[in-house]
Amino acid sequence: MDFNENEAIYLQIAGYVSEHILRGQWPPDDKIPSVRELAGDLQVNPNTVMRTYEHLQNQQVIYNKRGIGFFVSPDGPQRVQEQRKARFLQQELPTFFRTIRLLGVDLLEVQERYTQFLAEHPEPASTLHS
Repeated sequence: MDFNENEAIYLQIAGYVSEHILRGQWPPDDKIPSVRELAGDLQVNPNTVMRTYEHLQNQQVIYNKRGIGFFVSPDGPQRVQEQRKARFLQQELPTFFRTIRLLGVDLLEVQERYTQFLAEHPEPASTLHS
């Protein structure tokens, strides 16, 4: 995993874990990789992964079975989707709007390109519905 200097590593790892949960690769009530296992896979300090897991546990995305490991919460995918959607709408969408206004791109062109994107990428981003 390549890390970005503009965001804390533990948050980037939280994004990685969340992506796996949203895509159904780690379904609800399934065990996720151990702290040491994920640290080894991502080549980071286990303390960083532990901080990530604590963060996700505080958000009720995952839960800990003491002595067994961490598991995806039953409503973990929905929680991830809600949090990501809120972040997108509050932070990323306004930046997107500023950019398309600056470049003179109208919403019809955006809609056409989004329709084309969906046709070329039939796999749904998520099985969840809002």
